[in-house]
Amino acid sequence: MASSNHSQTSLHPFLPEPVARSLAGGCVIPAHPLALTAERRLDERRQRALTRYYAAAGAGGMAVGVHTTQFAIRDPEVGLFEPVLSLAAEEMDWADERAKASDRAPLIRIGGICGETAQAVQEAALLRDLGYHAGLVSLAAFKEASEEVLLAHCEEVSDVLPIMGFYLQPAVGGRYLPYRFWRRLAELPGVVAIKVAPFNRYYTLDVIRAIAEAERNDIALYTGNDDSIITDLLTPWPIRVNGRTITRRMVGGLLGHWAAWTRGAVELFEACKAEGAVSAELLGRGVEVTDANAAFFDAANGFGGCIAGIHEVLRRQGLLEGVWCLDPNEDLGPGQAEEISRVYRAYPHLHDDAFVAEHLDAWLKP
Repeated sequence: MASSNHSQTSLHPFLPEPVARSLAGGCVIPAHPLALTAERRLDERRQRALTRYYAAAGAGGMAVGVHTTQFAIRDPEVGLFEPVLSLAAEEMDWADERAKASDRAPLIRIGGICGETAQAVQEAALLRDLGYHAGLVSLAAFKEASEEVLLAHCEEVSDVLPIMGFYLQPAVGGRYLPYRFWRRLAELPGVVAIKVAPFNRYYTLDVIRAIAEAERNDIALYTGNDDSIITDLLTPWPIRVNGRTITRRMVGGLLGHWAAWTRGAVELFEACKAEGAVSAELLGRGVEVTDANAAFFDAANGFGGCIAGIHEVLRRQGLLEGVWCLDPNEDLGPGQAEEISRVYRAYPHLHDDAFVAEHLDAWLKP
């Protein structure tokens, strides 16, 4: 029977053409952390330095106001949601301006969107006004809601700003979302991408099958499965649709893991995208990345130190001053620092310490 291969997404009409092209082609999108002082106040200098680091490392975009940025920035007593989004937007403006001479595509700007519908619509409007291209929609506020409620929520938000669907693993606040939800979400014209992050191969396949069967080639698929990053990027996903095969791919990733060792991640991503990339060496490198992620994300302690672990790596490189989180109880898990030291020793080819050391002083300048 006839076979068609749609391994690349087509351009989405709701995005500026250069952004749509970059999103469809695939890139590294780190989930942006929050830089705090010892008093747990915003460290603006280091917050800017992080954004500069990601741009210099070759990231194709950034996700701000997401889980790695800490959801508590939205709390009224914290009041950091707009300031953090604004700082990142300002730095990305400057990075895009400096990159014009090299013909680099503009950075893809993804903002996190949380809460019930009224809050989510308000956040989408703020992101739109700050120049963000799409919102990553968390459904964590809808633990028991029906699929009808979830879809209505996504539709209302997408009327304000294009959205990136998000399958978040249950261990950190997500919920099970079946095939039929993703198939119906694909009918919303404002969906531009999906971050697939259930840490579960069956659930991952549900999303890819739904998008393939909807024949939405303008929805880009990005891995968020930190436990199988390289495997996701290398795997073709053939889906039988009406007697033919539609093959989709994870074209890139939006990952908290990529918030550290980012230059190394970009180099590895480019190797995965190369023609004929699948090799035993790359698959083996994927095992190394998963091992490093287990240390960064504190898998041994149920992911309790997943944010602090990223902070610890950035602290060791000098980008952050400490591992402080907004919640004083959120810290490295038992044995996590030792695990991070172990993977540092085991995989020196994965980190980018030399790159960071070369540019750190410039990134930290006011």
